[in-house]
Amino acid sequence: MGTVAQEAAIDLLKSEIPVEEDETLLLSGDVNTGLVLVDIVNGFCTVGAGNLAPVAPDRQISAMVDESVKLAKVFCEKKWPIYALRDSHHPDVPEPPHPPHCIAGTDESELVPALQWLENEPNVTVRCKDCIDGFLGSIEKDGSNVFVNWVKANEIKTILVVGICTDICVLDFVCSALSARNRGFLSPLKDVIVYSPGCATFDLPVQIARNIKGALPHPQELMHHIGLYMAKGRGAKVVSHISFDTTTNEI
Repeated sequence: MGTVAQEAAIDLLKSEIPVEEDETLLLSGDVNTGLVLVDIVNGFCTVGAGNLAPVAPDRQISAMVDESVKLAKVFCEKKWPIYALRDSHHPDVPEPPHPPHCIAGTDESELVPALQWLENEPNVTVRCKDCIDGFLGSIEKDGSNVFVNWVKANEIKTILVVGICTDICVLDFVCSALSARNRGFLSPLKDVIVYSPGCATFDLPVQIARNIKGALPHPQELMHHIGLYMAKGRGAKVVSHISFDTTTNEI
């Protein structure tokens, strides 16, 4: 299928399963809001950094990093809470069907250079996780959950979620957070909001996937859309713009 035909097919699918986004989310100090950064690490975002990193500059991933940096800077300026998830795996514990990636202690599992400053910010909680779902990856050996404790300690009513991959790690985390909220485990959390320009996924065209044993085709634009669609279908809100009190801080 040629590029034009592929784009037409994706446009058709988007029209059949549209994602109705709220145009602008206005954030202020009136509602305690926490920012969740999902896996914005070298192993998923930095060209050539590992088995699951982009092999060439990727516009969607670069835009996601830029938007996440903008948000993180504003949240830190306002001293609002941030929860940064870092994919970090033990070398002897595989995560099928994925090849080894983001091994603990390597550069792959580190935040991208544009976000590494967050490690020293007092309003930031960094959590290394060893599985796709950051909610499950926040569970300690004693059964406590670092993310749940973060929500409760900061009395967070809204979480704003960004990161990679829209249809995998972001979606799994969002779905688990929503389920926990619905069961009353995340009080006082009310809203889970996904910022679409602050999310991205990877691109694996069918013609390339055919030559990789066990690989599944993964068209980037379509799977990003499906990730947003599934998140909204589970109860998340999806927004395309964010502003902080005044238009001068609009993202």
